Amino acid sequence: MVTDADLEDWAVGSRKNFAAVAELVGAPADEAERDPVSVVPLLQVYVNRLPLTEFQADDWVTLHADLVSFVARVMAARLGAAWEVRPAPNAPRGYRYVLSATDAQGAVHVVDPFQVVAMEFRQPRIEIARMLATAELNLGVPDR
Repeated sequence: MVTDADLEDWAVGSRKNFAAVAELVGAPADEAERDPVSVVPLLQVYVNRLPLTEFQADDWVTLHADLVSFVARVMAARLGAAWEVRPAPNAPRGYRYVLSATDAQGAVHVVDPFQVVAMEFRQPRIEIARMLATAELNLGVPDR
């Protein structure tokens, strides 16, 4: 199973990847960290310009990881979401990393950002705002 140190390493890696994605699309680092939603237009332009029809499997894996780290950072900033590990018997390792957030009434809401991004990949066009809205809706839009 995953230790607390493993989970912390995962969260730190995700945060670093978000910073790398923000830099890649030309977002000012301080602004991206303070308000990750500010990266949306730049990330959308970047994704629109990708030659998706020419992507190989490793390209899709990289894009998936990049978008997951972006979703995670936005959900953390907007909703206080944090990474957590949940059992998943059908997953190769038997668990999945998910995001959870607690609403004002104390209810915990969970979303799997990997599934959110995978769902977006099935759309005719990858829409960053729609992907974030899907994650937020699945988190139950906790009251803040």
